[in-house]
Amino acid sequence: MLLYLTNYLAQFESGFNVFNYLTMRAILSALTALVLSFVIGPKMIARLTMNQVGQPVREYGPSTHLPKAGTPTMGGALIITAIVVSTVLWADLQNRFIWVVLFVTLAFGVVGYVDDYKKLILRDPAGLSAWQKLFWQSAAAIAAAVTLYMMASDEVSTSLLIPYFKNLAIPLGMFQIVVTYFFIVGFSNAVNLTDGLDGLAIMPTVLVGGALGVFAYVTGNVNFSQYLGIPYVSGTGEILVFCAALAGAGLGFLWFNTYPAQVFMGDIGALSLGAALGVVAVVVRQELVLAIMGGVFVVETVSVIIQVASFKLTGRRVFRMAPLHHHFELKGWAEPKVIVRFWIITVILVLIGLASLKIR
Repeated sequence: MLLYLTNYLAQFESGFNVFNYLTMRAILSALTALVLSFVIGPKMIARLTMNQVGQPVREYGPSTHLPKAGTPTMGGALIITAIVVSTVLWADLQNRFIWVVLFVTLAFGVVGYVDDYKKLILRDPAGLSAWQKLFWQSAAAIAAAVTLYMMASDEVSTSLLIPYFKNLAIPLGMFQIVVTYFFIVGFSNAVNLTDGLDGLAIMPTVLVGGALGVFAYVTGNVNFSQYLGIPYVSGTGEILVFCAALAGAGLGFLWFNTYPAQVFMGDIGALSLGAALGVVAVVVRQELVLAIMGGVFVVETVSVIIQVASFKLTGRRVFRMAPLHHHFELKGWAEPKVIVRFWIITVILVLIGLASLKIR
């Protein structure tokens, strides 16, 4: 939105041309989201506390979590607000990718909001059933997947790129819709499963989102993509503004969510952020790199699958508790130790993912 204003003002003062630079608008997007989080956060936490929108704690969970009962949740609304406002202010709104990414983020946010509302406001412990949640997630993901498929202008846009190999890709054709659906819904639920400790999910989201912003920038730049030997996809560079907003909003939320948390993001935040990572990875053609950089989310999800499958098939549990972060808690690790070590692992995985830009 402000891009159009600055372009108009540039007719009278050339200094406003600086806002045409994508990197400048990305920086401003991150700062805007960060400031919005700091300004809105305390007011939102106070309102949630006043309305007694507190987090219930599972009785069969780690005993160390019992004191967290009643901590305000649904703080993900703060993240979504900061992301959307910042993106709309600083992105080129004629870019169709921006609208697809915003649609997915908001749609999954709505699903999470309804689930949180039923649990916390209506006091329905079941919330949305698993099938209801999956249905609405699927509807949004399929709509986005079909839209992106129809927007594809060349074979690259419907191919699965293999990282660390030059010019190696698997043409998917219409099967790209299935891959897009899998990554959006899969990472939405993966981030939701990871969101079990203070700050555990948000920092990896910030790190992975920021790295995807780098991929968006080079993929949408003819010169950089040619130099790095990665496919050029026109228009994807603008996604950097969204990723910067996500990083800024996430850091702003972490200010309040760090141990001991003043607020939790709830499903409204976790589902939307995971879906956002998934759709951005699809847009910039880095689905497999996302699986590497988001390895913490992947492993947390796999731990739940293994635990459930093992218990149903053998009656035994592989882990003391799933998701995996609870297993380490029950082994005696302090919560901050689990959180920071998972952050460190994510930093390593993000660096490995970014290395794919040069190792080909």
